[in-house]
Amino acid sequence: MSAFFSRLGFETFVAVRYLVAKRQQAFVSIISLVSVAGVALGVAALIVVLGVMNGFGTNLRQKILGLNAHMLVLSADGLMEHYLPLVHKATRVPGVLGATPFLYAEAMISSPSGGVKGVVVRGIDPATAGTVLSVERDMMTGSLAGLSQRAPHPGIVLGKELAARLGVGLGSTVQVLAPSGKRSVAGFTPKIVSFTVAGIFASGLYEYDSSLVFVAIPQAQALLGLESDAITGLELKVADINTVESLAPRVAQSLGGAPLYVRHWIEMNQSLFAALKLEKTAMAVILVMIVLVGSFSIVTTLVMMVMEKTKDIAVLMAMGASRRQIRRIFVIQGLIIGSMGTALGFALGLGVCGLLSRYQFIKLPADVYYLDHLPVELQPLDLTAIGVCAMLLCFLATLHPSRQAARLNPTEALRHE
Repeated sequence: MSAFFSRLGFETFVAVRYLVAKRQQAFVSIISLVSVAGVALGVAALIVVLGVMNGFGTNLRQKILGLNAHMLVLSADGLMEHYLPLVHKATRVPGVLGATPFLYAEAMISSPSGGVKGVVVRGIDPATAGTVLSVERDMMTGSLAGLSQRAPHPGIVLGKELAARLGVGLGSTVQVLAPSGKRSVAGFTPKIVSFTVAGIFASGLYEYDSSLVFVAIPQAQALLGLESDAITGLELKVADINTVESLAPRVAQSLGGAPLYVRHWIEMNQSLFAALKLEKTAMAVILVMIVLVGSFSIVTTLVMMVMEKTKDIAVLMAMGASRRQIRRIFVIQGLIIGSMGTALGFALGLGVCGLLSRYQFIKLPADVYYLDHLPVELQPLDLTAIGVCAMLLCFLATLHPSRQAARLNPTEALRHE
């Protein structure tokens, strides 16, 4: 131990001795432990909560971008015709990995064993949809290839929740009621088309699993009564989802501009992800208060230390120690306490995050949330910010006690001893 002390500087040597030496006032030792524990709990809480918030945001983004494209090419005229050349042009843009046409509509679906449910009908190309969307990977039973079947009925792919509500499975028959009906002497008659369930998918998002169906584009066109080979637009997949804002103008330019325009996932989900970001920031600010409470304990610890070591400080100053050195001694003490608390907090926080990721022992109700466990994602920038913030608060907590120690008059201090 003496060899270790000998390698330290004067201020660090005295600071460490004050912390590890047996003190007469056990109360100061208890406050020191409370300070370390307060900082550790605050840092651990920040790591766990921000990790879970990041996990929720990333998981939600992956699920949303799984059944939705990174970018959409739409027409101001409503529908797009002669779209095959546009698909080839879009895929030639650097950064675009795939393109597929789609047709969007709203309809009603029913089954012999279930009720009636309003759904969103997505007409897709089974051959190219898998290169852009994740629906092929999300299939529980069946496949997108079943959408191309003709007999006895065209194929349809349903979400898991919708299939459960309708009481249907693979091979069952459902009826889709389209808004594009015909007028007759008896009034307006909706168009009803029978489909065979060719697959059931589970995206993990209740809104999609309960109200989204996929059919082949020709069947969607027939359902809507379109006489031409028209679609709603194109869905594009890009190499880097963070570059869509700069890539969208280049895609629009390559397709010839107006009446075509491009929308990307950031623009379409801006409110949702802005709310998640705001919630993450609010939680971080609240949890920083825990670290702040721990840093206040450091103030108490150092004030008590100054009161206990008044004689020692006076002797050091009488022997030639400058007021700056005295101030550094107590700053270093506070930083040692803060470093210990931060290190313990990182160990505790990373440990809890590791256990949550591996064992998923905190379960969530799947009928309320879109996933059944707490996702965790640790980002280096967040960890760095937590460490810097904790040490900065601990440093600020040392300023007042160290300044008070440096202001001691050695003559007055020794006179009252």
